[in-house]
Amino acid sequence: MPAFEGNIEKMSTVGTAPVQYFLDLQEEKIPMNELIGKNIQLIFTGRINCISCGKLTKKAFGQGFCFKCFSESAENSDCILRPEVCEGHLGKGRDPQWEYDHHVQTHYIYLAESGGVKVGVTRSTQIPTRWIDQGAWQAIILAKVPYRKLAGQIEVELKKYLSDKTNWQQMLKDVRMDADLIAEKQKAKDLLPEELKAYVLEEDEVVKIEYPIGLALEKINSTNLDKSPTVTGVLKGIKGQYLLFENGDVMNLRSHSGYYVTLKWEN
Repeated sequence: MPAFEGNIEKMSTVGTAPVQYFLDLQEEKIPMNELIGKNIQLIFTGRINCISCGKLTKKAFGQGFCFKCFSESAENSDCILRPEVCEGHLGKGRDPQWEYDHHVQTHYIYLAESGGVKVGVTRSTQIPTRWIDQGAWQAIILAKVPYRKLAGQIEVELKKYLSDKTNWQQMLKDVRMDADLIAEKQKAKDLLPEELKAYVLEEDEVVKIEYPIGLALEKINSTNLDKSPTVTGVLKGIKGQYLLFENGDVMNLRSHSGYYVTLKWEN
């Protein structure tokens, strides 16, 4: 039974048809798609390391931070969740250099369908990764802006009419509206004030994404390593950052960032 151990990080991905997932443990990239159909075990050792500073922490805050980094790190600034308050373009922020490197760069506003049509913001370097992490099966770029605050201003306008959240249960059940995203993009453009319409892109490419899933989930039972230090079962699919098991259990790996685990599977 092969076994690898290490701190959980968000799975990296390659491609979209279907998405290929990789989990980094012990400096190895484990091809998770190859484990689908196999009985796997994730065993939590009780150790959590902050994904920012690496120090031991009794509890992870946010998605894998110790309390100090969660409270003080630029990676947890208000503008991460609320881009409309970003001041990176003004040379401000918890860490002005970090803000400049990450937020004073091209950002996109997009529409995606993942259990419903939603609006979102991401850096240019995170496409299509952002859509994959949210389990979207189709997405379209709405607008392109030079820094994060502008992206947030457009998102705020559209949040009056569209959700900015992913319904994770609907997403995992693969509930689809089969929305016409080109038509939805035009509707979104019409809702924007004139000064923001100038950033809307003319290109109307709809990106389709396929996931390695071997079953349709009718009932979902969310599980986590705090309540169940050992998660075991036949892996039937992966979507977003979720592992989907044959018995209906689902586990969000990203919410366990920093957890030190052992991963085993039967050949």
